[in-house]
Amino acid sequence: MTQIALFGTSADPPTVGHQSILRWLSQNYDHVAVWAADNPFKEHGATIEQRYVMLQMLIDDLDCDKNVILDERLGDRHSLKTVNTAKEIWGTDTEYLLVIGSDLVDQIPRWYRAKDLLKQVTLLIFPRKGYPIQPEALKQLSSLKSRWQKADYTPPPVSSSDYRIAGQSAVVIEAIANYITQENLYPVNQSKT
Repeated sequence: MTQIALFGTSADPPTVGHQSILRWLSQNYDHVAVWAADNPFKEHGATIEQRYVMLQMLIDDLDCDKNVILDERLGDRHSLKTVNTAKEIWGTDTEYLLVIGSDLVDQIPRWYRAKDLLKQVTLLIFPRKGYPIQPEALKQLSSLKSRWQKADYTPPPVSSSDYRIAGQSAVVIEAIANYITQENLYPVNQSKT
């Protein structure tokens, strides 16, 4: 059965951590679909359009098979709607894995129609620095009859906020750093990059 990893991310900006996850996913799954998530509860430093441009740069820079695609159609604030869209695109005879960071595990039970979502996907959980997976959160997932697995890969301990807050230029690839400068994104940190 074909396996498709679904990876939505704020990508504000996309980092080498995001890129390493995409590379690992591309080596372990048939297809990887990625999109910029427009979280209404977050204040973003770049527009959704700018984040899509940067994500495409990140994908173009990958040294892997061409099984990673950027697909704006998947960008919905509700993961259940994203999965339904994926099924319309790629069909129902596919195993869908929803990629999340360990920082989100305890939030899943509160997501929009979480039970319906968890019937349709396997959660693929990546460890994030400072966010150990709590046994109680896994118990909650099990009570929802979810399927989940921990990724056997730990991405670099970087985050988009490392760039936005501290201006750590090493967390983004050169093409994205140049784009950020050109578009005057995250201007507080321009002098640090």
